[in-house]
Amino acid sequence: MISVMEHTLLLFVLGCACGWLLAIGWIRHRARVSILDVNEELDRYRRSQMFANMGVWDWSVKNDVLYWSNEVYAMFGYEPGEVTPTYQFFIDAVHPDDRARVQAAEDACLENLTSHDITYRVVWPDGTIKWLHETGDVLFDDEGEAIKFTGVLWDVTVDKEQHDEILHLAHYDGLTGLPNRELFRDHLKDAIARAERHGSMVALVFMDLNKFKPINDTFGHRLGDQVLIQVGQRLKGSIRSIDSVARIGGDEFVVTLEDINTEQEARGVAEKLRAVFDEDFAVEDYFFDVGVSIGISLYPEDAQDLDRLIHIADMAMYREKNSRYAGQLR
Repeated sequence: MISVMEHTLLLFVLGCACGWLLAIGWIRHRARVSILDVNEELDRYRRSQMFANMGVWDWSVKNDVLYWSNEVYAMFGYEPGEVTPTYQFFIDAVHPDDRARVQAAEDACLENLTSHDITYRVVWPDGTIKWLHETGDVLFDDEGEAIKFTGVLWDVTVDKEQHDEILHLAHYDGLTGLPNRELFRDHLKDAIARAERHGSMVALVFMDLNKFKPINDTFGHRLGDQVLIQVGQRLKGSIRSIDSVARIGGDEFVVTLEDINTEQEARGVAEKLRAVFDEDFAVEDYFFDVGVSIGISLYPEDAQDLDRLIHIADMAMYREKNSRYAGQLR
């Protein structure tokens, strides 16, 4: 027979054993939960990076060891682990036109002169160009030497393309692709500034099509638009690289001529532009004879103010349009 004391002791031992087993089970369970929680957090982080087109990089400066996350490999056109990233490898992938700017920005950050925040292009192995936005920070040792440069990359190609498209729509004619009135004014302002520095002249050539309205009225806007497109193409192909042509109204075009030395030179160029209209414009099965009226103003002889210069050329063009003498410029 088991005594009361022995029975009590046995129950105590069994209770401790059960408690210990339960504790071990709870600890193991919590360990599994903790591991699962960590894995889930890491997975969420990886997915958030992927969804945000964001990647991280880490550069050990002194021994040139560069770490790229999988997302960064993709931003440079590679599969994860396909190449071994180094700083020189990174710089070689940056677009040649952006390379010096990127290096200067990173050098300034490594010298603790500024924070790192820059947008640049990279060229993929197949020639594809992508826009990336990069931010970073540098860890320095006690002597002020850069130890580690870490940062984040975003693929901003879509945003950049949308931004450029909006800017293009704001500054270029939707039909001909030529600069519109707003961009023309900017070009003229810049041309005047250059002429002032170099002591040269700027000629403004205003043009209005003489026989365009009957084309629209008789054949419709579809054919009329094709005529305007051809006019723009011919004018653009008839000027120098330093000059610019714009469409500023329905059938009004303007050419800004830079580095002009004499009024006679400006008038000679204007007559060459008039010759663009000597040949008929062929659209589908039709041939259209489109005449042009031209007015000229010169900076600084006629005016030194932008608006005044435009007004003089505009009035000169309308005087010719109303004149009985075809070919008279003023």
